[in-house]
Order: sequence, then C-alpha cells, then structure tokens
Amino acid sequence: MTSPGPGKQTAAEQEAGRQRIAGIKHRILVLSGKGGVGKSSVAANLVLALAAQGRRVGLLDVDVHGPSIPRILGVDGFPAELAGPDRASALLQTIPVTDRLRVMSLGFLLENRDTAVIWRGPMKYSVIKQFIEDVDWGELDYLVVDSPPGTGDEPLSVAQLLGTPAHAVVVTTPQELSLADVRRCVTFCRKVQVSLLGLVENMSGFVCPHCGGKTDIFKSGGGRKLAAEMNVPFLGSIPLDPRLVEAADAGTAYLERFPDTETARAFQHIVKAVVTAAEPE
Repeated sequence: MTSPGPGKQTAAEQEAGRQRIAGIKHRILVLSGKGGVGKSSVAANLVLALAAQGRRVGLLDVDVHGPSIPRILGVDGFPAELAGPDRASALLQTIPVTDRLRVMSLGFLLENRDTAVIWRGPMKYSVIKQFIEDVDWGELDYLVVDSPPGTGDEPLSVAQLLGTPAHAVVVTTPQELSLADVRRCVTFCRKVQVSLLGLVENMSGFVCPHCGGKTDIFKSGGGRKLAAEMNVPFLGSIPLDPRLVEAADAGTAYLERFPDTETARAFQHIVKAVVTAAEPE
C-alpha cells in the first residue's frame, strides 16, 4: 500500500523543487528487499566507478536509521549552508569525496556514530525532501540514492521527489529468503513508475585469491533466474571478497586498491551495464 508524502505543496514550491534538481541527468535508486545484502557497498562502488570514468556524480544516503556511506567512503564533515539562487533560500553544501564525486548523508549531521535517529514517517519525508531539493547538487551526470532496505517511507519518498525519469538497481544475494523480498522490490518499482535498470546478485560465491577456485557459500545463480522470471535485466554477479569488507571499514576505495580482482572486474561489468541501460544510444 502506498501513501502520499505528508502535507501539500503549492505549485510554486513544486516547481522550485523541480528546478533545483533539473541539472541531474540520471537518477538511480539502489534498493534491496532486506538488509545485509551489501547494498551500500554496491552503491558506493558504483559511484566511485562512474566518477573514475569522468562523470560528475552525487551520492545521497537516505538510510536514516543506519547511514553508512560516510564510513564506507572515508569522509566526514558538516554541510555548510550557502545562499540559494534567489538569495532568499539557503542550500546545503555537499561533502566532496573527489573533484567528480560529492556526497550527502544524515551521517554528516549526527553528533557521533552512536547517535540513534528516532523519527516517524513525516520527519523522514521532510529530511529526504530537503536532501534532494535543498542541496546544492549542481550539474550532475548521475545522482545515486542509497535507500534503506524494504519498500517503506524512505524509498517511497525518494521515488516521489526525484520525479521522472528515475531508475532503480535492486541488490540481492542468492539465498531464497533474499530473493523472495526482491519480488516485492520489483513490484514496488513498477507501482511507483520507477524503471528497473536491473538486478545485481551480490555475495555470489567466493573466489579464492590463492588458487582461483570458486565456492558457492550462499549458492549462486538465483538472481539471474529471478531476473528472467520477472522479466528484469540481470546486471551481473559480485563474488565475495574479504578485502571489500576491509576497504569499507577503513574508508578506502576498493576498486582503486584492488582493481585486478574478480570482484573488481564484476563491479566494472555491472557499471558498464548500468551506463548502457541508463544512456541508450
């Protein structure tokens, strides 16, 4: 069941919000049906790869109760306010990661990593609206939004506020429990008119860095099978690599540190598939 965001905006307010994100060419939600599937790691490495290709990229972390993007990317700071285009409104300044990548997250606004965010739906909607419409995103080739698991307030608010066209990448693991939740994610995207770029199967086997042998710890192939079943493009499989976890904990870029691994090559394949789907010739 879906519901509109709280409160009604005037036509002028809606138009002002649309104008502030008009410079974003491609808008992509990274979704998952359940937690623990590596969605934030996929989102972070997606934007790093896009930025490395020379694209101007923004990453918005709207996981209100567990904002992990600042830790994964190794960035901190407090977003400064700057005068809006009409000199009457104030916009939030994004935090730069590189000259091509900028980030916004609730994590930048919390006192520390242990601060609990205890908000109901209306407050979440208000903050997400501010992060999309009242942030100085500037001209971007891609805005990638890391949403919390499920199909609740946060992804629904993002889908409503981003406008069209908006796209989605759904992340799953091979287990049946995760795949069952993905079906709901796919249905969600179709109901809110967000086009699906495709499905990513994360944690798809473990490739031994010493012998090159592969072990399917959580099985594999379930994501590809489900994509075919639901008529959704399959973007690729990402094998497990302990160094991906180490890089995220240390706040370093996995793709830069370990570019010649099977997992890095899988990420690059998926990024190429995302760009092809988002930028059809």
